[in-house]
Amino acid sequence: MRVTHLLVGLTAICAAMVLPAHSACAQTYPTKPVRVIFPIAAGSSSNDILGRALTQRLAATLGQQIVVDNRPGTGGGIGSELAAKSAADGYTLLLGYTGALAIAPSVYEKVGFDPVRDFAPVARFALIPYAMIVNPAVSAASVKQLIALARARPGQLNFASSGNGSLPHLAGELFKLAANIDLVHVPYKAGAPAVTDLLGGQVQLYFTGITSVVPFLKVGKLRAIAVTTLVRSPLLPDVSTASESGLPGFDVASWLGILAPAGTPVPIVSRLHAEIARICNAADMRNFILSQGSEPALQDPAQFGGYLKTEIAKWSKVVKSANVKAD
Repeated sequence: MRVTHLLVGLTAICAAMVLPAHSACAQTYPTKPVRVIFPIAAGSSSNDILGRALTQRLAATLGQQIVVDNRPGTGGGIGSELAAKSAADGYTLLLGYTGALAIAPSVYEKVGFDPVRDFAPVARFALIPYAMIVNPAVSAASVKQLIALARARPGQLNFASSGNGSLPHLAGELFKLAANIDLVHVPYKAGAPAVTDLLGGQVQLYFTGITSVVPFLKVGKLRAIAVTTLVRSPLLPDVSTASESGLPGFDVASWLGILAPAGTPVPIVSRLHAEIARICNAADMRNFILSQGSEPALQDPAQFGGYLKTEIAKWSKVVKSANVKAD
C-alpha cells in the first residue's frame, strides 16, 4: 500500500513538473525560424499563393521568420514525407492539401508516410471550390441532362484532367461512379492544356477550380454545369450545386491546412492554431482568400483531423474502384 501511495505521489509530482514545462514551452515558442514545407512547386498554383499569404502573416504574429521550403514531387508525397520525418518540435510544419494527403497515399505504391498517424493537424484554413465545366457545344445545361447525354452516348464523352491521380481526374471518376455512366478520361500534364482542349472541343468536360475558368465563363466560351461543393460558390451564385441537381452528397473541393509532425507538443499545436485562427478571422486575410477564388474554411485540430480521415476514405474508394494509377 505504501509503495502504491509512493508511486501515485511521484506520478503527481512528475505531472506537475511536466505541465509547467509544456506551458513555458508554448509561451516561449518560437525562439528561432520556423520552416513550412510546401509539397508543391513555387508559384505553381493557388495553393502556393494562399500558403505564402498565411505564412507571411504567421511570421508577423509569431515574431519569427518563417522559411517556405518548396519540395514538389510524387503528387506532394516527397515534401509530405520530409515533414512527417522531421523533429516534432514545432519548427517544421507542412502545408497540406487534398492531393498530397488524401489522394497520393492511395495512388502511389510507395509513400513514406501515413497521413493520419504521422501528422498532428493544426488548422484547415481554406477551401478551393471546384465546378463541372463543359464546352458550350455540349447539349446539356444541367447535371441531370449531362447524365442523360452520357447514358445515351456511352464512352463517347471525354473528360480532361491535369494528370492521372490528380483531383480533377478523381472528381471525374467520382462522377462516373455516382451517376453510373461511362466517360473517357483524357489526362494532360497540367491544367492549362486541359482548358485549351476544352475550349477547342477536343474534350467535353473538366472538373477544375472555379477561378481558372471564370474569364471563359463570363464570355460564354465555357459553361458551368454545377458547382461541386455542397454549398453554392460566391463566384458563381446562380450555378446550382451537383448535390442539389441530382447527385446528393456529391462534394469535391481542394482544401489547404497546416499540420505538424505527430508528437508535436499539444501546447505548441494549440498556440499555432490560435494564431492561424486569429489571422484567418481578420478581414484582410478573409478578403485575400476570397480574392483568390477560395473560401475561408477554418477548422480546429480535432475537426481537421476528422475531415482528413473522411477525405482519405472517400478518395481511396474512388482510386480502388476506378483502378487509378499514377503516371
